[in-house]
Amino acid sequence: MAHFAKLDENNIVEKVLVVNNTELLDENGNEVEQKGIDFLKGLFGAYTNWKQCSYNTSGGVHKFGGTPFRKNYAGKGHTFDVTRDAFIAPKPYASFVFNETTCCWDPPVAYPSDGNLYNWNEDTLSWDQRVLNPPPPPEES
Repeated sequence: MAHFAKLDENNIVEKVLVVNNTELLDENGNEVEQKGIDFLKGLFGAYTNWKQCSYNTSGGVHKFGGTPFRKNYAGKGHTFDVTRDAFIAPKPYASFVFNETTCCWDPPVAYPSDGNLYNWNEDTLSWDQRVLNPPPPPEES
């Protein structure tokens, strides 16, 4: 299945739709993005703006070893950067820095690699370990 992001006039993703790959095939059986765009414009109107995206691409890497496409999968609220030909998520925290290679936002401190789960703490600019099963409150006597 092929995925397409509908963009508003500021290149912000409004929604992502799935299109059957057969709608993208040319007479030689090759996928052509424009055929998918034409199909969607036929459904939703000629004044809509669509860009194909890859469900399996994140940070410029295809998770199955295929060819990465537009750096990241699109999501509602993401921006399509025409110059970079990439989908970029909104900046999650003021301290995060844009990574030109991945088109992702990197924290100023690397995520711990000890196998535990963490949440970013913007106040301390550090990772706080998650407590998955907090102890029950003490019983009242």
